[in-house]
Amino acid sequence: MSRRLVRGLDLSLTGAGIAGAGWAQTLGSKGKRTDTYAMRRTRLHRIAGRIVEAVAPCDLAVVEGPSYGSKGAGTWDRAGLWWLVVDHLAAFDIPVAVVTPTARAKYATGNGRAGKQAVVEAVGPRYGVALRDDNQADAMVLCAMGHDWLDEPLAAVPAKNRQALARVEWPLLLPPPAVQLGIEDADRPYPDTVPAAPRKTRRRKPRTEQAAAGPGRLDALALVEGAAA
Repeated sequence: MSRRLVRGLDLSLTGAGIAGAGWAQTLGSKGKRTDTYAMRRTRLHRIAGRIVEAVAPCDLAVVEGPSYGSKGAGTWDRAGLWWLVVDHLAAFDIPVAVVTPTARAKYATGNGRAGKQAVVEAVGPRYGVALRDDNQADAMVLCAMGHDWLDEPLAAVPAKNRQALARVEWPLLLPPPAVQLGIEDADRPYPDTVPAAPRKTRRRKPRTEQAAAGPGRLDALALVEGAAA
């Protein structure tokens, strides 16, 4: 049985990492601080188009989520690129999983605070892929997480690292296999395993046939009966 097509995406304005089983690449782009908004819009659409073209079609796209602590002039544009890519993927009916930066680092190294170099050193040997930069390494981790979730692991990963799978927002279109629902030592279960809270039923007040007409209110029925008389 062949593996399903999973793509890992580490989105970036200057070097977006894209990975599949056994390969990784970087899509570069250059811009200037003096670029007008029209130029920036064109650039974002061009980058998003290239990324989606390199990814589609696939069965699952695993995207690194936003780093909310990031600052700088490019933060606004990176957010725009992120949503453009995710929206394009949705338009192609490609399920999208969103992985936080800490979950990605934990799955790669066992430490959610691990730096870029530590991820590169852990990922390359594990998956046998020659990585040119940390963007490719991050994308490779995301791809591996997707395969692991689908019960098609690309390599053996320690149980401590696999706890990160429980912190991912997986798409509803692909519910996790039963084998994945009981990750040992996970501190938060998948949403599918959490029983729905019982709904509280509200007591409705019995309706009266007609409210009495008070000051400033017209009694429509009285007006009609009066006209008829």
